[in-house]
Amino acid sequence: MALFRVDYSGRGELNERQIKLGQFMSKLQKLSEEYNVAIFITNQMTADPGATMSFQADPKKPIGGHVLAHASTVRLQLKKGRGENRIVKVYDSPDLPENEATFSITDGGIADAKD
Repeated sequence: MALFRVDYSGRGELNERQIKLGQFMSKLQKLSEEYNVAIFITNQMTADPGATMSFQADPKKPIGGHVLAHASTVRLQLKKGRGENRIVKVYDSPDLPENEATFSITDGGIADAKD
């Protein structure tokens, strides 16, 4: 998403940026289907100034708008926990309930969370 934000800045170019983003996401979906692989996309979060008016617990939202949201099947939110722990939250999924899990990243890979 960062590359699209650099190439297309300002609201005047928003429509063109979203069109190009949609085309890119469509190409990724075709690659995923053709080679039977998962596509993992990282994205930025931004503050949602309107969220404080609706008393949401977390006033952040992923950038990319509806194009990115609709192109993604499962969206996960990753955040830093205590110490070396990380927290993953199911943000949006067609068949998984909203839930969280804590894990740790070690020299040996991903492991159960450290107490």
